[in-house]
Amino acid sequence: MAYGYGKSSSYAYGCYYTYVVVILLFIAIGLYYMFTGRGAEYDVGWVLEAISPYTWACTGIACAMFLSVLGAAWGMFITGSSIVGGGVKAPRIKTKNLVSVIFCEAVAIYGIIIAIILVQNIDTSTEEGFTENYAKYVYNGYCLFFAGLLTGLCNLCCGICVGIVGSGAALADAQNADLFVRILIIEIFGSAIGLFGVIIAVLLGNNKKVGGD
Repeated sequence: MAYGYGKSSSYAYGCYYTYVVVILLFIAIGLYYMFTGRGAEYDVGWVLEAISPYTWACTGIACAMFLSVLGAAWGMFITGSSIVGGGVKAPRIKTKNLVSVIFCEAVAIYGIIIAIILVQNIDTSTEEGFTENYAKYVYNGYCLFFAGLLTGLCNLCCGICVGIVGSGAALADAQNADLFVRILIIEIFGSAIGLFGVIIAVLLGNNKKVGGD
C-alpha cells in the first residue's frame, strides 16, 4: 500500500493552514490595538455599532440576491448535467425533466422578489433626521440584513436540494418511467423550502424603513 498525499489531504491541509493564518492575523491585530492604547476599539460590539444601517440593509439585499442565484445555478448545474447525460441513452426524459430546471429557476425568482421588496424600505435621510432616529434605523437595518440573509440561505439550500432530487429523478426516469411522478412529489416538497424563508423575510422586513424621516 502506497502512502502519499492525495487531493483530499492537500485540501484538508490547505483549510487547516488558512484557519491558522486567519487566527494569527486576528491575534496580531488585537495585540496592535492593545499596545497602541486602543484596545477598547477591538470589540465586536463597537464594530457593529460603527457600521451604517444603510450598509446592513444593502448587504442583506445583496445576500438575498446572490445566495438565491447561487442556489439556483448550483441546482441547475446538478440536475442539468444528469438530464443531458441520461438523455443520451433515453432521449424521452429530456422534455419532462425540464421541470426540475424550472424549479431551480424559481429559487432565483424568490431572491429577486425579496430584494425588490426590501429595497423599497431604503430611502435618503437628512443629517438631523438620521441622528435623531439612529437607534430605529440601526434596528431596521439589522432586520433588513437578516431578512435578506435568511432568504438567501434558505434558497441556497432549496436550490441544492431541488438539484440533487431532480438529478435522481432524471436518472431514475431513464431506467424506469414509472418512477418519475413519485420522485417529482419529493421535488415539489423540496422546492417549498425556499418559500419558508421568503414568508419569514417578508414578515421580518415589513415596514422596517431606513431613512425617509
